[in-house]
Amino acid sequence: MLLSVIVPCYNESDVIEKTWTRLTTVISENGKKEKYDYELIFIDDGSKDDTLAKVEKMAEQDRHVKYISFSRNFGKEAAMYAGLTYASGDGVVIMDADLQHPPELIPQMISRWQDGYDQVICKRNRKGDKASKAWSARLYYRLVNHLVDVEMEDGVGDFRLLSRKAVDALLSMTEYNRFSKGLFSWIGFKQTFIHYENQAREGGSSKWSLKRLLQYGIDGIMSFNDKPLRICFWMGGLLFVFGAIYLTVIFIQILLHGVDVPGYFTTIFAILMIGGVQLLSIGVLGEYIGRIYYEVKKRPPFLVDKTNIEKEKKP
Repeated sequence: MLLSVIVPCYNESDVIEKTWTRLTTVISENGKKEKYDYELIFIDDGSKDDTLAKVEKMAEQDRHVKYISFSRNFGKEAAMYAGLTYASGDGVVIMDADLQHPPELIPQMISRWQDGYDQVICKRNRKGDKASKAWSARLYYRLVNHLVDVEMEDGVGDFRLLSRKAVDALLSMTEYNRFSKGLFSWIGFKQTFIHYENQAREGGSSKWSLKRLLQYGIDGIMSFNDKPLRICFWMGGLLFVFGAIYLTVIFIQILLHGVDVPGYFTTIFAILMIGGVQLLSIGVLGEYIGRIYYEVKKRPPFLVDKTNIEKEKKP
């Protein structure tokens, strides 16, 4: 049996060697006990520090270390897809490089996988998070689960073990605009959860700016449903109904009392309300058209600059 561990990296020089050490300690001991081999696949997502240099040095010292280096930064979604594409394991673990995903859970994940589960999902609590962050996350997942066609849970991220069947299912979906949280839910298969305490970063800083978080949130809403388009349709319909009622009332008043001076507030309100709905609808349409635009180009989701993995595993 072979276990693959995928570790996307972007400017993780401060922690990458510690991650390797802890992974090696945990998996080598468990591998001897459970009689399996393993590979650690580090995906350098166009880092600007010496992350790649350290990974290459690790590969020279440890035959289990594999690496893929992108030609530029393509994002974490592309890094995970590359890792799944190159992974040879019967089971594949995805985890972050900053040790917020504790490697010590991997033996427990393997045990659940051997019990017949295709997805062993690690779910963290929000202990230690700011109250505003925890509240906004709960609000986001509540909103998303009312809009999208798959179920997503707060505290569930990319940290999980996938069977080869689940990996092949994910690789069969070749869309350019990937939202892995949704894809993991969409493929289904037999799932189980492991709960763990929220962990602080062991080094470096978060790469998620407010702008990237907002874009990621929009991707989650847009990627798995067409409900925003339907919302625009119903908003337009409601405005039409309100407008018809308003015109009817005005017409009756004219018949009963004659022509009155039109109100400034009413005119401005109507212009702003209708204009706002129109711009919102155009924006929603633009998001969907933009995704179609990228999909029809059929560009690869990533380009490899350097790797020590055999060429036949390249997409």
